[in-house]
Amino acid sequence: MPNFNDEQPNVPQEPKPEGPEKKDESEQSSLLSKIQTLGQTNVPQMEGSSIHCLTIVGQIEGHVQLPPNNKTTKYEHLIPQLVAIEQNPKIEGVLIILNTVGGDVEAGLAISEMIASLSKPTVSLVLGGGHSIGVPIAVSADYSYIAQTATMTIHPVRLTGLVIGVPQTFEYLDKMQERVINFVIAHSGITEEKFKELMFSKGNLTRDIGTNVIGKDAVAYGLIDEVGGVGQALKKLNSLIEQHRDDESKEVIQ
Repeated sequence: MPNFNDEQPNVPQEPKPEGPEKKDESEQSSLLSKIQTLGQTNVPQMEGSSIHCLTIVGQIEGHVQLPPNNKTTKYEHLIPQLVAIEQNPKIEGVLIILNTVGGDVEAGLAISEMIASLSKPTVSLVLGGGHSIGVPIAVSADYSYIAQTATMTIHPVRLTGLVIGVPQTFEYLDKMQERVINFVIAHSGITEEKFKELMFSKGNLTRDIGTNVIGKDAVAYGLIDEVGGVGQALKKLNSLIEQHRDDESKEVIQ
């Protein structure tokens, strides 16, 4: 008689194929997840594209963490992205999309300096708004566009929180403001006199100092290069990439 206590040899069992029901469930859950996250069933892929799209939206968060209900762009997230863009040979150009109310001055200037110092072609596009410290970021690219209905608010540097009423505080604010002014003038076609005039203008903003500049006016002042949208911005970026390739090939031949 066979001994049922003896160990039976381990026979590998083939994995059972997933039935159509399980596949349908996984597809449905994936579909629902896409709809909940993105509001649509599928998203166009950018496989094989040599252009990286960098979005700067909401409020630019710097040294102070903003409340969770605020939509923010954190500079500690953008800086590693910009370093990776510079190092990645597959990325040949950067499209910067802006719709920001501004935010931390030093964080905004840090982002602006990094974009301006990239060796790869860059094009910026202001959609909706590029206010306050968003102005230096918009002009930091090689070429800048603004939508017809987009606006840019130019105003003096403000300080939130405890302010000590001594001359040193106002001197510090003035120096910070000069850094912003000098950067904008160096990376756009606007003159210092005109930019300061817009910055310190009274009456254009209700109960405040500054100017709200709309689309074509930003171009007329020399702040932004051209009025346009995504199509024009990508076309310009592709032409800058081609020009950059030609320049590199000439350097190799020499």
